[in-house]
Amino acid sequence: MAHEEKPVEAQETDVSQDETLVEDTQAAPEEAAGAATEQDLVAELEAAREEAQLNKDRYLRAEAEMVNVRRRVEKDVENAHKYGQEKLVREILDVADNLERTLAAIETETAEVKPLKEGVEMTLKSLLDSFEKFSITVINPEGEPFDPQVHQAMSMVENPDMEPNTVMAVMQKGYALHGRLVRPAMVMVSKGGPSKNSIDETA
Repeated sequence: MAHEEKPVEAQETDVSQDETLVEDTQAAPEEAAGAATEQDLVAELEAAREEAQLNKDRYLRAEAEMVNVRRRVEKDVENAHKYGQEKLVREILDVADNLERTLAAIETETAEVKPLKEGVEMTLKSLLDSFEKFSITVINPEGEPFDPQVHQAMSMVENPDMEPNTVMAVMQKGYALHGRLVRPAMVMVSKGGPSKNSIDETA
């Protein structure tokens, strides 16, 4: 029996179905490739964001470090201006000490000595005025509480008339440059003692 031929419409339907199958077969890999590409893009974007954040952090740290370096340099320059002459100041202090010792050694003011004393006093005053201009301050703590930060105790003496740890006498004045100690004051400190009004029980 001879094969029956399909109508033309049926043949066209079969052909269209075959083409649809072919298109579906081709579309599946393309969709899978598209999904994979999208995932790769998301991963790359995330990696780029992390790298950008990392670079930003590095930049901020570098900028902060530069600010700190600038501040340290400015502080060093400021200290160099303030304390650069500290060694010279130490040497000049000996001149002030000698002038004060000279005045202390003059016991009588005779006609011959008086002009000399006045000259020494004027010289010392001029020197102290120069100290003030350059922020060199005198530390003369007689009668003040003893401060080990700026005073150097040379001896301690019992003195019931003064509070313990009080500076009784200044043997050598101290000096500070812009508030920083150049030389401590050498002092005699009260140690305290029995009160003058205490009763002697051994009598």
